[in-house]
Amino acid sequence: METQATNGVLEEFRLEFLKCWRQLPNKGSLLVLLAAWVALFHFLGSSTVGYGHTLSLFGYMNNAFRDGGHGILDSEGGYVVLIPPVVLVLYWLKRRKLLALELHSWWPGLLLVCFGAALHMLGFWVQQPRISIVGFFTGVFGLTGLAWGYAWLRESFFPFFLFGFCVPIGTLAEPITFRLRLLVSQLVGFISHYILAIDVNVQGNLLIDPTGRYQYEIAAACSGIRSLIATVALAVILAFVSSRKPWQRLVLVASAFPLAVLGNLLRMLAIIIAAEIGGQEWGAYVHDGGPAGLFSLLPYVPAFVGLLWLERYLGETPKPATVSRLEPLKLKET
Repeated sequence: METQATNGVLEEFRLEFLKCWRQLPNKGSLLVLLAAWVALFHFLGSSTVGYGHTLSLFGYMNNAFRDGGHGILDSEGGYVVLIPPVVLVLYWLKRRKLLALELHSWWPGLLLVCFGAALHMLGFWVQQPRISIVGFFTGVFGLTGLAWGYAWLRESFFPFFLFGFCVPIGTLAEPITFRLRLLVSQLVGFISHYILAIDVNVQGNLLIDPTGRYQYEIAAACSGIRSLIATVALAVILAFVSSRKPWQRLVLVASAFPLAVLGNLLRMLAIIIAAEIGGQEWGAYVHDGGPAGLFSLLPYVPAFVGLLWLERYLGETPKPATVSRLEPLKLKET
């Protein structure tokens, strides 16, 4: 029965997809141009051959998001593999609104493609592949406008905007991660000393037990930049999907930063508490994720819960005032 239900859902999805696909004009032209655009960035996408040993911009992105010899899912940039599926799902959820538009070829979309090509030429010349990545997605966005018109570009700016998270930050994040590390270390020291009654000496980004039982360094990998990016991405999705007023969207996105800091603070406090109970070994166990990696999810819990609560709170509308049943109605004298 379960297999039949699954097959039924897949068949329903297939039929709905084919129905939507048939409604899109200029599909063949778009696919040909898109293939040529992808080929350009694959064969002449990156000039930093000495670093990545590849001319492909996608090869550069793969190397940039990896952490040494680890797989991309185990690296700080592992979130990037979620971006394309999330974008596709959001497009699918908006399919009826998009297909209801007047879809037709729109030649000004070619200007966006040219602008993307110019960005790529600049990035190739100055050996900054990040600029080329922006140029690549700008060109893809322009090609959809060329095929389906300005209304499509306007309505699909989000979720296409989420592809901005596919630009690797790399060393550009160091000013942010450095300040995050100092902030979290100071907060851990304050809460440990004044609330938890745990003596912890804070020296920069070092957390040291005065008796020498344990010592931890809040390194760049522990700064919370990964949870910050994930929280900001979720905030952007919630802001554009559920909140229509600009100030509500701004509040949601801005709240991602303190919520991400709160999540990383919770993780570091858990490490300190474990180390206070069982020494360096217990703290390292929590640091490495604990049972089945559950403790590695700690930074995301307050961030995601806080965003969902804030999104629901901002979405609530005040109820209209009603006349109390206990209050007698006053009739106008005639």
